[in-house]
Formats: sequence, C-alpha cells, structure tokens
Amino acid sequence: MYFLFILFFVSLISIAIMIGRKLASARNGEITEQKHSHPFVPNLQKIKHLVFENTKKYGHLSVVAILRFYIRFSNFLKYKYEEIKIKIKNANTKNHANGDLSEKVEVSKFLKIISDYKNKIKEIKHKIREEENNS
Repeated sequence: MYFLFILFFVSLISIAIMIGRKLASARNGEITEQKHSHPFVPNLQKIKHLVFENTKKYGHLSVVAILRFYIRFSNFLKYKYEEIKIKIKNANTKNHANGDLSEKVEVSKFLKIISDYKNKIKEIKHKIREEENNS
C-alpha cells in the first residue's frame, strides 16, 4: 500500500516539475510552436474535413434512399389494399349469389347491451348539455 502511495506522489511531483520547466521556458520566450506531425497520429483538420464531407454526402444519399423506399412501399400497400378490397367484394357477391344473405345474423346479446348503454349515456349527456344551456 505504501509502495503505491510513494509511486503516486513521485509521479505527481515529476509532473509538477515538467510543467514548471515549460512555464519557465515560456516566460523566457524559448518555446516555439512545432508544426511537425507524428507518423502515427493523423492530422485532425484533415480528418474533420473528410468526416464532414462524407457525412454530408452519405446523409443526402440516405435521405434519398429512405424517401424512395417510403414511396415505393406506400404505393405497394395502396395497390395491395385495392386488390384485397376487390377480392372481398367478389367474395361477398359470391355469397349473395349462393343465398347466404337470406339468413339474418343475430347480434350477440353482449353487443346489444353495450350499444344500449352507449345510447343511454349519449341521451343523458345531451339532456345535461340542454339543461346547462338553458340555465
């Protein structure tokens, strides 16, 4: 444990000494700006420019591709909807021709009760609104 503390403080003191030397030489005007680049570190301005241009180009391409897909897919759905609608009409006309429509299908009691309650609620709301308007 003490060994880690010793290493930490030694490195902290050495960093402080390095910064102090740089500040002292900067005050004397000895430090000049160096423009050489490291062979393994690319130029950040070039990277920024390339990323911006590629993002712009691929952004436009992706927007166009998405719009084309959306339009084609919506047209596909529209045509399929029309086809299914025609098939349903044809199926209904076949059922009419067979005489299946002559029998009336009864609505379930549950649905009748629900529709009756809805109608009663509408009537009550209508009466309440009339009373509020008259008051």
